[in-house]
Amino acid sequence: MKIYDITQELFSGMVYPGDFAPTYDRVSDMKKGDAYNLTNLSMGAHNATHVDAPFHFCEDGKTIENMELSRCIGPCSVIELQGLSQDALRKTLVSCQKRLLIKGSTEITLEMAKLFNEYNMVLIGVETQSVGPEGEPMQVHQELLGMEVVLLEGIRLDEVIPGDYFLSAAPIKLGGCDGAPCRAILLEFDKTSTCICQVL
Repeated sequence: MKIYDITQELFSGMVYPGDFAPTYDRVSDMKKGDAYNLTNLSMGAHNATHVDAPFHFCEDGKTIENMELSRCIGPCSVIELQGLSQDALRKTLVSCQKRLLIKGSTEITLEMAKLFNEYNMVLIGVETQSVGPEGEPMQVHQELLGMEVVLLEGIRLDEVIPGDYFLSAAPIKLGGCDGAPCRAILLEFDKTSTCICQVL
């Protein structure tokens, strides 16, 4: 079994334009003679690799702690969309898992988002910091989050070839929040390995 860590390091990771960059303060430091190391964090809910909750763009949507974890954990497909027409995408989705990770910097359009909902996708993951166009993210977010599709943003798929994997991308349980960081990993099983987890 091979494990791919598809998560950005938080403090050196990407920050959406206009958001605050994460920082930390070492309030207790053994190098300064303290008995232990202790760190305080300051960060946004959408820094580096993170999950969007419906509440991010839907006023009455679920906050991050109320999202179904089963949508964040289970079989997934990694695909490339660059150059695919809408018809080609439709044919691709027929054979994909319900959790979809998109390799590269492809911009998700509203038409694509509607197609993902038509095929009942439960998670969409992208390498960009926003699933929607940077200048106009609202419509794409509302289309997907309105159907409680998990949006996993800021992943890194450089070392991952297209195919099927097992995804674990549970967000931190931040009560009342519109998003949260997560440690996203992919598991690749060889033919002699079996996965004891049966998650639909």
